[in-house]
Amino acid sequence: VQFVESGGGLVQPGGSLKLTCEVSGLSFERYPMSWYRQAPAKERELVATIYRLSSSADYAKSVKGRFTIDRDNGKNTVSLQMDSLKPEDTAVYYCNTRYSDFAWGQGTQVTVSS
Repeated sequence: VQFVESGGGLVQPGGSLKLTCEVSGLSFERYPMSWYRQAPAKERELVATIYRLSSSADYAKSVKGRFTIDRDNGKNTVSLQMDSLKPEDTAVYYCNTRYSDFAWGQGTQVTVSS
C-alpha cells in the first residue's frame, strides 16, 4: 500500500491550499479515508475522515467549517481543501485509512505564515 501526498506549501494566514493523496495497493472504495497532521513537537492528530460512499464526513473541531475532505473512488484519490488557514494549521499532512491501517507516506508540508 502506498500513499503519495502533494499540494502543500507556504501560504499567508487566511489563504487556501488543496492537498491531494494518491492511493495504490488497496481496495480503495472499501475504506473510510482520513487526513492527519503532525506539527513540530506534537503528536499526529486526526483532521478529517470521509466514509466509503462520500455521503458523510467528520472533522476535528479545530478545522470544521474551514476544511473540506473529498474522495474520488474512480481515481483512488482523497483531497483536502483548506480555506481560511491559520498559523496553527502549520504541520506535515498525511493521508491514511481511518484507523491508520497501513504505513505512512512522506506527507506534505503546510506552512501558514506572513
